[in-house]
Amino acid sequence: MFRYRLFEERLAWLEKDEGGFDQFTQSYQSYGVQRQLSGGLLFREWAPGAHALFLTGDFNAWEKLSNPFTPKAFGKWELSLPPKADGSPAIQHLSKLKLMIQTKDGEYLFRISPWAKYVTKTLDSVTYDWIHWDPPRPYKHQHQRPLRPRCPRIYEAHVGIASPREEIASYKNFTLDVLPRVKDLGYNCIQLMAVLEHAYYASFGYQVTNFFAASSRFGTPDDLKALVDEAHSLGITVLLDMVHSHASSNTEDGLNHFDGTDSCFFHAGSRGEHSHWGSRLFNYGSWEVSRFLLSSLRWWVDEYGFDGFRFDGVTSMLYHHHGIGVSFSGSYSDYFGMHVDEDAVVHLMLSNYTLHKLYPECITIAEDVSGMPGLCRPIQEGGLGFDYRLAMAVPDKWIQTPNMSS
Repeated sequence: MFRYRLFEERLAWLEKDEGGFDQFTQSYQSYGVQRQLSGGLLFREWAPGAHALFLTGDFNAWEKLSNPFTPKAFGKWELSLPPKADGSPAIQHLSKLKLMIQTKDGEYLFRISPWAKYVTKTLDSVTYDWIHWDPPRPYKHQHQRPLRPRCPRIYEAHVGIASPREEIASYKNFTLDVLPRVKDLGYNCIQLMAVLEHAYYASFGYQVTNFFAASSRFGTPDDLKALVDEAHSLGITVLLDMVHSHASSNTEDGLNHFDGTDSCFFHAGSRGEHSHWGSRLFNYGSWEVSRFLLSSLRWWVDEYGFDGFRFDGVTSMLYHHHGIGVSFSGSYSDYFGMHVDEDAVVHLMLSNYTLHKLYPECITIAEDVSGMPGLCRPIQEGGLGFDYRLAMAVPDKWIQTPNMSS
């Protein structure tokens, strides 16, 4: 029960120091940009390696240093912008924004807030822009979530390729053309890939740059909310591919070197780099990384109405070797020892605890090829708490079998 003790210790710290895990995991309500009752805007960021932070954008004619943040404890930074004379916010809906980071070496870096809710890219640009998403009439869901299916029949889909036309398809296309077909085919769940914003389209959404932003290639945040809402009206449960196993190595529009260091969200040095994927690896033992990742789960459930998650790349998370060049024989020595990343194990336990405690109908699926014992056992038994395991290697074998027999 060593893992369970680690989980209990981390949970107890959150309850004691953060006012409870419920508040801690809803940090999307206090970080990034927040509209105040007065009409003012409060910005809060975590950038422990920065010397100074500034906000620039359309609202101040891109004056880079005119709106500085105030440093707070533990690497936090805050900036308050009062409302305009008419009471409206200082920054309009759909305005462009950038953070300006001054490193301790005196270098100035353009960055996007890790908590950005919407980012877009123009055809003549190679990087994404942070767009302030604050619509005057926010989308309101019309339909209740369906009851959790006793036996999920899951249709995995990628919105962008869900069309016979030679173009990137949209959330609206999926809502109108694909959902009715999924329903008619007898599926009761859909699992959406590539929703979290990713600069590299060919990554199929697995090189995430923005963990709170729905991909703008397919439409607006409201378009995605309407998709989920319509699925619920058809009695379809909607699962989201969630990538906590790694992140894009992009800097200007991703998390990499956010504060000018290589250790803000990730492990420093080679431990923070995935040798096969060319991406960055999270430091799951970091308090603020836990805040960020756990809050991302709550955000997609609370804001968009998703009913659960398929966690991608769990094998890579569980082991320091990331499963690279390793054959899992079923021996317990494969699954227990110094090669296991206990911080990642505890993160997955906290993720499942949070989701199942606060959303009892939530479904969680682990994509794992290793066969980690206890992956789908209850946390109180020392398990990781997942509902289901997607055994990726098994379908591969089924595909090989007909080829071998022929």
